[in-house]
Amino acid sequence: MKRNGILFVISAPSGAGKTSLCRQIIDIFPNMRHSVSFTTRPRRSGETDGVDYHFVSQEIFDTMVAEGAFAEWARVHGNCYGTALATLQEARDQGQDLLLDIDCQGAQQLKRHCPDGVFIFILPPSLEELERRLRGRNTDSPEVIGRRLANARREIRELVWYDYLIVNDDLSQAVEKFKGIILAEGCRSSRTREEAIRLFGIDMQDLETTA
Repeated sequence: MKRNGILFVISAPSGAGKTSLCRQIIDIFPNMRHSVSFTTRPRRSGETDGVDYHFVSQEIFDTMVAEGAFAEWARVHGNCYGTALATLQEARDQGQDLLLDIDCQGAQQLKRHCPDGVFIFILPPSLEELERRLRGRNTDSPEVIGRRLANARREIRELVWYDYLIVNDDLSQAVEKFKGIILAEGCRSSRTREEAIRLFGIDMQDLETTA
């Protein structure tokens, strides 16, 4: 049965393991791909336009904002980033699932535009473990780590409005939980009911009478 593509929106504090989790999920599900955002920041060495980001000028980005082309957008460190409504609609129409990892603010914007999306929050097992992971990277100064931990405390408060929570204590177990969510959402009757009705020739009037 053909169904519309599903948007899976993932948020997590820095250090919760969101990137590793998303990479494994993309490898497991052939019908899943990352959503490619638009950005005004310069393209870095090794990046490909249309794969890593859609790289556009500030003028083009501002025009898209004025035309209401974005489901969500934000300015971060002087550069703009946004998710185009057309990207989401194209995937939906083609029956392709999208995986979008984004911060809580962007996720809230998407919730308004895409109420049928699936919103998942990834948690570390504890703030102490989160700090250990951040320090274990050996890439950030103590000041940066302190800011990341402060941001994490604020972000974790947003978990109340997400559809699912996954505690990433063990990566393999977290992947299995994520897989379960994807499989369950793909079978949700609200996503497949219309096609099932056509497939089996069910009369809608009979359904209304039964209800």
